[in-house]
Amino acid sequence: MKYVAEYRNADLVRGVIDEIARTVTRNWVLMEICGGQTHAIVRHGIDQLLPPEIELVHGPGCPVCVTPLEQIDRALAIAATPDVIFCSYGDMLRVPGSSDDLFSIRAAGGDVRVIYSPLDAVKIAQENPDKKVVFFAIGFETTAPANVMSVVQAKMLGVTNYSILVSHVRVPPALHVILGSPHNRVQGFLLAGHVCAVMGYWEYAPIATQYGVPMAITGFEPLDIVQGILENVKQLEAGKTDVVNAYPRAVTFDGNKPAQKMIDTVFIECDRKWRGIGEIPMSGWELRSEFDAFNAEKRFDVRAITTDESPLCIAGEILQGLKKPHDCAAFGKECTPESPLGATMVSNEGACAAYYKYGRGLE
Repeated sequence: MKYVAEYRNADLVRGVIDEIARTVTRNWVLMEICGGQTHAIVRHGIDQLLPPEIELVHGPGCPVCVTPLEQIDRALAIAATPDVIFCSYGDMLRVPGSSDDLFSIRAAGGDVRVIYSPLDAVKIAQENPDKKVVFFAIGFETTAPANVMSVVQAKMLGVTNYSILVSHVRVPPALHVILGSPHNRVQGFLLAGHVCAVMGYWEYAPIATQYGVPMAITGFEPLDIVQGILENVKQLEAGKTDVVNAYPRAVTFDGNKPAQKMIDTVFIECDRKWRGIGEIPMSGWELRSEFDAFNAEKRFDVRAITTDESPLCIAGEILQGLKKPHDCAAFGKECTPESPLGATMVSNEGACAAYYKYGRGLE
């Protein structure tokens, strides 16, 4: 199958890894931003095939993982409200709030539904005019176009019983936090190809220059990932700090301009709290005031909910590349997929979930 089989070809992957081994002369720490890339790296054993000079650490690119605890609790409060149909992607249902999760709300009688597109939630709202339908709109730049389109469509169709609970975050401000930390170890980045497919990569060159850190836009297949690693290593060894597009079949410099325009029409940048990391200025999106009628936080008045994280969970340090999942004392003990302390263990893109699923650090 084109663009699948060749990017999983073991001989091609091994050839790139051999080139990395021939190129590297020093120890380098690279971070893959995306949780999907983390799972691909661990599943295919890429980190174990690389020369010992290359260490991969895991970034904050899992939208479920960085959704703050109070936003989960807001979702739970809304989902438990009578006459509400709460819609979400499936990976959010087991993410723990302070005391419950969405599965628990559904078991207690709440109408919680798994959907595959926010437009499905708009259709549910049309079919249930006597109910208040809420979609949990989380994600990075990748899912933003579809989420804003649901609001545009609901407004166009006059669907007044639809709203979204927004928890959108943006990658570039998070890179500033990671690179600006006095404890930072990251010397190069694998940027998420799907984010750049939407937004382009024009925002990253100033960050690379400011911090002297090279970056490579990378896909999600094994060959994509090792090619991105090679591009980083070549730059690091040569003392360069460019942003290299190693995913040209999907990404352009400018990105998807119509999608960006739609996002700007519905969303405005805002400060956003990241679970385990804290508030990052202008790192998120929220609905513009003209779309207040579709703002679930305001419609259900849940903005005052605040919470505290588990003191045992070190997800914030993992998401900043400071520690690995097996560095956590609770990993595989108090914290498992069946009884998670944090979203990094339960999310399909969480680093802790990847390490647990593939047996890393459980020996």
